[in-house]
Amino acid sequence: MLPNQSFVNWFRDSSPYIHAHRNKTFVINFGGEALLDPDFDHLVHDFALLKSLGIRLVLVHGIRPQIDERLKKLDAPSLFHNNLRITSDLALQCVKEAAGTARVEIEALLSLGLANTPMAGYGLRVASGNFVTAKPIGVIDGVDYGHTGEVRRIDGAAIAQQLDQDAVVLISPIGYSPSGEVFNLSAEQVATQVAIALKAEKLILLTEQGFQDPGSGKQIQQMTTLEAGAFLQQHPDLPIIASLPLKAAIQSSNAGVSRVHLIDRTTDGALLLELFTRNGVGTLISATPFEELRQATLNDIGGILELIKPLEQQGILAKRSREKIEMEIADYIIIERDGLIIGCTALHRDELSQSGVIACLAVHADYQGASRGNRLMEYSYAKAKRSGLQKIYALSTQTMHWFIERGFTPTDLHSLPDSLKRLYNPQRNSKILFKTVD
Repeated sequence: MLPNQSFVNWFRDSSPYIHAHRNKTFVINFGGEALLDPDFDHLVHDFALLKSLGIRLVLVHGIRPQIDERLKKLDAPSLFHNNLRITSDLALQCVKEAAGTARVEIEALLSLGLANTPMAGYGLRVASGNFVTAKPIGVIDGVDYGHTGEVRRIDGAAIAQQLDQDAVVLISPIGYSPSGEVFNLSAEQVATQVAIALKAEKLILLTEQGFQDPGSGKQIQQMTTLEAGAFLQQHPDLPIIASLPLKAAIQSSNAGVSRVHLIDRTTDGALLLELFTRNGVGTLISATPFEELRQATLNDIGGILELIKPLEQQGILAKRSREKIEMEIADYIIIERDGLIIGCTALHRDELSQSGVIACLAVHADYQGASRGNRLMEYSYAKAKRSGLQKIYALSTQTMHWFIERGFTPTDLHSLPDSLKRLYNPQRNSKILFKTVD
């Protein structure tokens, strides 16, 4: 491989994600621990990079360790009940100081534009404001939570207006009441409610450690909200740093946020690796399965063309125009993985002869070897059976044995029904195989 080829390949592989993320709204939550990290500027530079790629960005930061540090200096205890801070009058002053200081520090780093830095010459604008209306939690089980509150309403229209004006929106975990009171809020709750109010495409929770299965110790790559809920029930003693983001992910997914990512922020570049590589490095939570086999729609045509192009160039598949696929889109079946099409096939039916042809069977090179081709074939076979077809045919130049191993029998051109012979290209000299539909 040429010295620069790995970079070229990576950049090309990331291009579908760059296109997919452009003009989408992402809400990113990170804790106060991130601000204390000596390499926090690297994370800020990654935020700026996302913004430069056309992503509408809302940042919600935490301040838990900053509040604790201020209380410690005042010889005042940090009081918690059920993992919620009890915010006294003194603690509220610490909350205000910590939020103000953190906001200024983040804005300063987002304004950095010196030469020889990733943000050189990039005039990024940051907007903050009273976007969060809150109310007090009150007294629960006899415990008065003081100035600790919960989100009452998010001014989504005002945030969207700032995003429309090309600003990055920065939100602190404090809220205001109509009577002018200030409340200390959970940053995870604020981020969740902001993502829901904006109907964000993604909520990204940067955590202090990776999300692993306590039993196996392995990284969990993906879960549906149902699986995540069951996981919480099975592990009631899960540490708060793991359970809190997971609960936020379930709530936001169930409320319509398409994808929620839990990412270990201590891994340098984890945000970019999660968003711009095929398998990512974090845990994806979604209401629907991460990978789905379904009927294709007109919106899938671009992805299908991108998938089959290399196979057409190698002569494995016959070339198809966009117009042809558009006319036959009802025949196509795809496998979609986090918004990308990684597999497809088509079943072209002929009701007169009660037969059909399996065509355009393709699986992306990075996802072969996991029975996805079998899934596409089984779905097509079931579809043929539902349609009352008696035979299905396959035309192949290089994958004949794959079909034979799945019950197909070689035959010749004369056995093809007249209506399907028009699909045969003599120049390709494809082998013809068939299978009886039981």
